[in-house]
Amino acid sequence: MPPAPHPVAETLSYLAGEWSVRRQVLDRSGGGRGRFDGRAEFRAGTGGEWLHVETGVLEWDGVRREAGRTLRLLPGAAGTAEVAFADGRFFHDLDLRSGRWTARHQCGADLYEADFTVVSPAEWHLRWLVHGPAKDQLLDSRYRRPAHG
Repeated sequence: MPPAPHPVAETLSYLAGEWSVRRQVLDRSGGGRGRFDGRAEFRAGTGGEWLHVETGVLEWDGVRREAGRTLRLLPGAAGTAEVAFADGRFFHDLDLRSGRWTARHQCGADLYEADFTVVSPAEWHLRWLVHGPAKDQLLDSRYRRPAHG
């Protein structure tokens, strides 16, 4: 059973700062499994946009390699955001104020369906289900504020 959502006042204010990331990846068509461990940072960029930068190590079929991505977030109305790829193409809307959000993105013939859940002030989950002729994957991510002390 998924955790109960934790409402937040404003999407980008909640995400701002550093997070540790642990992502489980399952290829549902071939049975392959992988894991990404790293960090994510949400920070102000230029021109009012924000950047979501992830860096870490992906392990797939016993092979480890560095991996990462950058997304752009544009502040939206009343505490929402619009997520775009690094090149500016639209990805999906994002509104975490209720503590839960679903999004869809069509990429060619493959459909990406996301479920975002804010668990607490220091943790949120993201589950992507990808299905279509090119992919049949489940990506299950846990974002946690790093413990400082």
